[in-house]
Amino acid sequence: MDVSIKNITDLQEEIARMRVIELRQGEELAKRFNSPSAIFASLMSLLNSGNRGDSGDHPGIFNQDFFGLLSRIVLPVTLNKTLFKRSNFLVKTLVGLVSQKASNYISGDAIHGLWDKVKSVVHSVITSKPETSSKKSMPNVPPPVVM
Repeated sequence: MDVSIKNITDLQEEIARMRVIELRQGEELAKRFNSPSAIFASLMSLLNSGNRGDSGDHPGIFNQDFFGLLSRIVLPVTLNKTLFKRSNFLVKTLVGLVSQKASNYISGDAIHGLWDKVKSVVHSVITSKPETSSKKSMPNVPPPVVM
């Protein structure tokens, strides 16, 4: 909306147009919040914003399993208390925001898959331990020739 204002009348017209837009938006907001049930419905739509698409990509806060809900609280607190202990407010806020987004991807299946991978790696490291000989033998050198 590039409006070129070249004189005072153009400025006054633009101010009047903006006031009309402000009044319309105010009326729409008043309609949305005119009763307690409308306010409650608005809050619930904000909380369940991920549930609209039923695609399952980004579930809302109430459609997560136990690990997802737990990671919303435990992950930022743990990171801020350990790795980012002496960081400033902005870094801790960013950690909180990123961990909130990451908690959507943490589920019981993801934890179970990660645990299985760790177990298989540890099992392969333990079983493929090379055997070392305690006796050090001489390399293949022919015996000395005596004359």
